[in-house]
Amino acid sequence: MRISGNKVLITGATAGIGEALTKKFVSLDNKVIAVGRNEKKLAELTQEDKRIIPFRCDISQPNDLDKLIMFVEQNHSDTNILVNNAGIQFNYDFAIEPQLLGKIEQEVKVNFLAPLQLISLMLPMLKNNDNAAIVNVSSGLGLVPKKQAPVYCGTKAGIHIFSKALRYQLKHTKVFEIIPPLVDTQMTAGRGKDKISTEQLAEEFVGAFKKDKYEVSVGKISLLKLINRISPTLADKIMKNGGER
Repeated sequence: MRISGNKVLITGATAGIGEALTKKFVSLDNKVIAVGRNEKKLAELTQEDKRIIPFRCDISQPNDLDKLIMFVEQNHSDTNILVNNAGIQFNYDFAIEPQLLGKIEQEVKVNFLAPLQLISLMLPMLKNNDNAAIVNVSSGLGLVPKKQAPVYCGTKAGIHIFSKALRYQLKHTKVFEIIPPLVDTQMTAGRGKDKISTEQLAEEFVGAFKKDKYEVSVGKISLLKLINRISPTLADKIMKNGGER
């Protein structure tokens, strides 16, 4: 992949991994359509660098997705890279959670359904542009789950398998997957040890991206994959109670 001179759309761009990827792509002389719900943060990103194009959008809402696609088609039809990064995680017990249905729906919409919908809407545009790619952010918890977040783990496992299958289908557009370990973000505040920084993740990803390494195992994920291949029971034991440490 060519890592400069692109126009990149990144969801969840106002914080955490999305913000780090936004800044990394801009530092490599790309333009970035930064998608997020926080208008104030979007404005701050734009003030930092005029190559960042803000668009407020809740990707779990179909009307917002339609507005985003219309905006991109009318103003940025040269967009050639889509990064599906936005995600949420709730920790709860199915047997005792009082507001289970709302949390299930929100996690499935944001983590799984919206990325698939956005890909389907963006593909006609991507196929018309050179150096086209889709980047899906999954999780080590999509490989080996933890007990506190079953729906999150399920959605990320879905993204992992979906990315593989989509890669088999698409010829012109390359499909990448970032598989992070525990990353130091607002979502993981107060949980786990030995977190990696969002900047480290962005750096590792770009190194793999330019070499066309489609499945990007960040940090300790390569070790987790090895353990899971040799002894799935041991991998489960490591990850069951929060893992990612």
